[in-house]
Amino acid sequence: MPNLPLVAVAGPTGAGKSTLALLLAEHFSGEIVNFDSVQVYAGFDVGSAKVPPPLQRGIPHHLIDLCSPTDLFTAGDFATEVRVILPQIIGRRRLPILCGGTGFYLRALLQGLSPGPSRDDDLRDSLSTREARHPGAIRRLLERLDPEAAGRIHSNDANKSIRALELRLLAGRSGQEHFSNAGLAPLTGYDTLVLALNPPREELYKRLSQRCEEMWHGGLIGEVKHLLDAGVSPSAKPFESLGYRQALRYLVDPDCSESEALEEMKVRTRQYAKRQWTWFRGEKDAVWIDGFGSDKSAQDQVVTIVAEFLKKCCAGPEHFLD
Repeated sequence: MPNLPLVAVAGPTGAGKSTLALLLAEHFSGEIVNFDSVQVYAGFDVGSAKVPPPLQRGIPHHLIDLCSPTDLFTAGDFATEVRVILPQIIGRRRLPILCGGTGFYLRALLQGLSPGPSRDDDLRDSLSTREARHPGAIRRLLERLDPEAAGRIHSNDANKSIRALELRLLAGRSGQEHFSNAGLAPLTGYDTLVLALNPPREELYKRLSQRCEEMWHGGLIGEVKHLLDAGVSPSAKPFESLGYRQALRYLVDPDCSESEALEEMKVRTRQYAKRQWTWFRGEKDAVWIDGFGSDKSAQDQVVTIVAEFLKKCCAGPEHFLD
């Protein structure tokens, strides 16, 4: 029995992934499956750049608004959910199209996950105490013991750094070795085409700066106020994400000016885009598409690539054409 087709649209934030995924879904009768780690949370809309329902063109979208802000949703949860959704989409004779920028989610789905050791509170307390006494100590230790993890975790993200060290110290292996291919097995039965957008870097940075402005002045502050008024704790996981962290800081820290918070959002967003580029460069089978997802040349190229891909892995693209 031939493998089933699966398409993924990846790339840095602001590259136009949603635009391209919508075009492919219209052209090949597809349904979109989100792999953005913030869009899974209900109420976190503006800062995560969710496509509003009126602009979804009637195309089904999955794994959006799946969780409440207090829920913990992991890469393993994502991979498990998607493995249920994919055969349902195929059963409707529609093409599943993954779309997002959380590379670890995509890798967990395609390559699987291995279980790591359970949380060790004593070790975490010891690491936290060490960091409090010697700021930067956790980062330096992580860079020495697990440079791969240090490369993908932001230097200011103490929680992720401590967890990475916990994995390394408890099991004697790096996080990359833990999350390679066991526990949750690699996805089978599908041929996967990963399309990675590669827009001009300086132009992307310019657009990201503009998008941050539009988010900030177009509802992000009001959205965060509404979430706090609704009882969402400032320590909720999605508040750690880009934009929300800066908006929250502006609202609760009297020493943080609006201009300072907005500028930090811009800088952190550019840094995140750069890390995403680096991550997806590590996906050896990804097909890189120069330009933004809104560029006609990129769209035409991708439609041709997907049509050829479908010919090779199933009866032909007409199976998925309206």
